[in-house]
Amino acid sequence: MVSVSIAQGAVGQSLLGQMKEDVSCVFARDPAARNLPEVLLIYPGVHAVLVYRISHRFWLAGWKFAARWLSFMGRWLTNVDIHPGAKIGRRLFIDHGAGVVIGETAEIGNDVTLYHGVTLGGTSWNKAKRHPTLGNNVLVGAGAKILGPIILGDNVRVGANSVVNKNVPACCTVVGIPGRIVHRKNVQIQNAFGFDLDHHLIPDPVGKALHCLVERMDKMEKRVAKATRPVKNDCAQCEAEDVCHVHASIAHASSLEVH
Repeated sequence: MVSVSIAQGAVGQSLLGQMKEDVSCVFARDPAARNLPEVLLIYPGVHAVLVYRISHRFWLAGWKFAARWLSFMGRWLTNVDIHPGAKIGRRLFIDHGAGVVIGETAEIGNDVTLYHGVTLGGTSWNKAKRHPTLGNNVLVGAGAKILGPIILGDNVRVGANSVVNKNVPACCTVVGIPGRIVHRKNVQIQNAFGFDLDHHLIPDPVGKALHCLVERMDKMEKRVAKATRPVKNDCAQCEAEDVCHVHASIAHASSLEVH
């Protein structure tokens, strides 16, 4: 069973404090970020998170329509759809921002990074928990889809365009459709800063399995070829012609050729 403590870091923190952290975390995770005015003015992912922070306060205060309206305006401006009811921890960074969707019952921990095209979607029409839960320091590659009320543990990496629909333990990498788990042993924190942006360094379990299969087939073919190799005719030096099966078969073949 995978279990994590989610989004508790933002509880009790001021709105301004949350926004400052959301902006400052960009410099640690995007080498293209050069200065504060640039991040504030031209980063749609940052804008989407800042709009969410305000709409989420409206949602918690019971102003549901105002929260949804503000969320809708944020989506229109940034092309990022974050439901105001989602629970998001500190320092969420949405790189590029285009096409990201975060559902109402989704929960996101601290220091999470989402690339463009990521969907935290539901698989049910029920009003209960139907969206994923992401732990701390999770990175989700471009185009990945995480579906259903599943849990991704701390330090999980999801490869680009993967589709994840099952729980993922901490410190694992998920790749493929459907997502396949690759355990990363002896890893608790990806690096000294607590997050890992090397989402291109992902294993290929399918390719590895095919490689092993081809190698095994090659060995089996060599064994079969060795077992069925014609026996060398040493009858000239052998005196057991009457009981030798090889000699008898050769003699029979020769008689057929003569006739």
